[in-house]
Amino acid sequence: MHRSLRLLLGSGVLATALLTTAVPAQAYATPVVLSAGHVDVVDVAYEDGALEIGVHDETVEPDVEREVDDVVLLVKRAARTTVPDSTAFGFLGAPGARVWVLPEIQNEELLWPGLSAEEIEAGVFTGDTVTARVEGVAGPGRVAVWTEDAVGTPHILVNSGDGLPDAFPLAAGAHQHASWGFQKAGTYLIKVRATGTLAATGATVTSEPAVYRIVVQP
Repeated sequence: MHRSLRLLLGSGVLATALLTTAVPAQAYATPVVLSAGHVDVVDVAYEDGALEIGVHDETVEPDVEREVDDVVLLVKRAARTTVPDSTAFGFLGAPGARVWVLPEIQNEELLWPGLSAEEIEAGVFTGDTVTARVEGVAGPGRVAVWTEDAVGTPHILVNSGDGLPDAFPLAAGAHQHASWGFQKAGTYLIKVRATGTLAATGATVTSEPAVYRIVVQP
């Protein structure tokens, strides 16, 4: 684990792949590694006329808000599984292929990543909705985010394998969970922005980009 973090923090290769975003050098000094428990990974708030993206960490008591730049998300070896034998899951790879999944339903051994706009009040944005937009992924394999219905059919929110950007809505005052899948072990950078249309003026508000750092254990 320590070696993986040193490689992540010391290399500019992946950051170069997302050149439009500069991650502050000081953010790499003492990252908080989150590896298990409930964390709203994409936590969108609207404050002082601006949309912001942070990480709401509920693995500690009391829970805390963290800057995305200050966090490394760890996908443990225990997340390793195989792609289901169903064409509906082809976005993860060939049936039986290895894949790492943080599931939509909580597994207490693993990180349980949420998607949240709980801090946004009703009536601020048109349709009481903001949009999270995944603009880029740098890493050794595909990344996918999806939900499943009552019979296990996947509904894809993000699939880096068929091109980006991908976008999905977040309801004001609410949060949800989804499965996150990684095709290969290694280090990933995922760039996300949030956008919304103000109900009062019709103006579009867009956040600064947030770049998530994720280490997937082999």
